[in-house]
Amino acid sequence: MRQVTPLSDNFYARWRTRPGVGWSLREDAATPPERLLQAVWQHQRLHREHLKTLDGRPVRVLHPGFCSLEGGPDFRGAVIQIGDEPPRSGDVEVDLRSSGWRAHGHDRNPNFGNVILHVVWDGDAKTGTPTTLALREVLDAPLAELSLWLDHELPSLPENLRGKCCAPLRELTDEETTLLLHEAAHVRLQSKAAQLASRARAAGWEQALWEGLFRGLGYKHNVWPMQNLAESRPRWLRRGDSVLQLQARLLGVSGLLPAELNRPADGDGHYLRRVWDCWWRERDEFADCIFPRAAWHLHGIRPANHPQRRVAAAAHWLLAGDLPARLQKWCATERKDFQLADSLLEVLQVERDEFWSWHWTFRSTRLAKPQPLLGETRATDLAINVILPWLWTRAKEGRNDDVRREVERRYFAWPAAEDNSLLRLARQRLLGTRRIAFRNAALQQGLLQIVRDFCNHSNAICEECRFPELVRAWKPERAGPAAR
Repeated sequence: MRQVTPLSDNFYARWRTRPGVGWSLREDAATPPERLLQAVWQHQRLHREHLKTLDGRPVRVLHPGFCSLEGGPDFRGAVIQIGDEPPRSGDVEVDLRSSGWRAHGHDRNPNFGNVILHVVWDGDAKTGTPTTLALREVLDAPLAELSLWLDHELPSLPENLRGKCCAPLRELTDEETTLLLHEAAHVRLQSKAAQLASRARAAGWEQALWEGLFRGLGYKHNVWPMQNLAESRPRWLRRGDSVLQLQARLLGVSGLLPAELNRPADGDGHYLRRVWDCWWRERDEFADCIFPRAAWHLHGIRPANHPQRRVAAAAHWLLAGDLPARLQKWCATERKDFQLADSLLEVLQVERDEFWSWHWTFRSTRLAKPQPLLGETRATDLAINVILPWLWTRAKEGRNDDVRREVERRYFAWPAAEDNSLLRLARQRLLGTRRIAFRNAALQQGLLQIVRDFCNHSNAICEECRFPELVRAWKPERAGPAAR
């Protein structure tokens, strides 16, 4: 078993909290950096049920929007509901103060004409500015805590430029590079655990888990609608529901039901008709919380990742009622490294569904053979980003060191997740032509944490990036005083 470096001895963990590194903040910091405020908005680290505009109207965020890498507003394609108005799609601009709207010339820039919400740290309601939301009083954790875990999308960087850290990293052996990545991965595990613990303090451990699982099922483009759906779980989950009833309610509230019954009433079309029969009886009761179709990003999604199918699968988990307990039992059952992924997938896999095992969407043709509602790739993402951090933080809060160490063992032994463009670019930028085998997910997570802590705070030519300095200091630190 690989020994996990305690965070107290983790040089990477200590380095990233130094002044001038990443999001590092003083506990008494009066105003956060604007980029931190943007990350707070993107990840919705807010008491979302308490959001109000500066003029007192409630705000419901159905989707915070997508980070814009071009000029103009910070977020595009947000879906926001203000007061009793219908939800609107548009842009969101983030500034430290409401005065920034005029000071930055947004009021005269046509690129900002579609802004539906001005998000600020603090400010006063003024005429001539968009609807404004201040975040100062609605953060879900202290600024210093938020600064240690926030993670957001890496801006696109020129692929033909290697980072300045590439040269000092070449001075490390493959084993040393792996150890450094493991230290960063341990920080990432703790960061994700802190997010879940923060939510658990407000809503309870099970609710925090369900919200994390729904986020994971949203897979990149539909994270926020899925989280919104999970946040209202106490309202739509009812004792005694059948699978059909709960699927109908979830698909109806989410706005994912087709508006027309365009399938024949027999065969596969019979399921859609039965779903609508259930939803018709309840639709008025949930009219105030039905999602607009615009909240969902459906273009270009792989059929297996379609939110209709993910929502239908989640209904099976919810009706079983014992998933949190089964996950804890799974953690307490001895597993060898090669058994981890398959054994968790067995816990998460749902029974065969009469419709969704045979269809990707409502409109797709019937498959030649049934397909599982959850695959290995999604199970790995849920394990690394939700389940293991949730088990870890529960063990930490309960001071159960044996369980915490077992969760860490599983985290560092977990097989690698699916590769993606962000990981490929990070490997190119940091490692150049070196070929280090990323056989486990922890190495991938460590790489992403370095991107989060350093690359996201510099530019393509690595100006003012302190990661090369960390790399140069890391090897002597591990070797001890004699090497220094």
